[in-house]
Amino acid sequence: MHEHYDQTLDVERLASLANMSPSTFHRNFRQMTASSPIQYLKKLRLSRARELLQDQGLKVKQAAAMVGYESPTQFSREFKRYYGLTPQEYSLVSW
Repeated sequence: MHEHYDQTLDVERLASLANMSPSTFHRNFRQMTASSPIQYLKKLRLSRARELLQDQGLKVKQAAAMVGYESPTQFSREFKRYYGLTPQEYSLVSW
């Protein structure tokens, strides 16, 4: 997940790679990370996007695409939900 966060990943494919059923993979993943695989992937993507906005000064649309979001609007909604600021607001804050 950490190497391919920008690609479409689904639980069935991940479970297959781990030689587990989807339900067993989901249960074991949640035990190890305290979140579902999809929630974990979302956190990875948002964290990487935040780094891109902060360190490289990318535009919101560029950062969203680089971390695997097809919709900049969806990305902005999830970013605000997770960080409390829109990506645009976040990029304007001097850290």
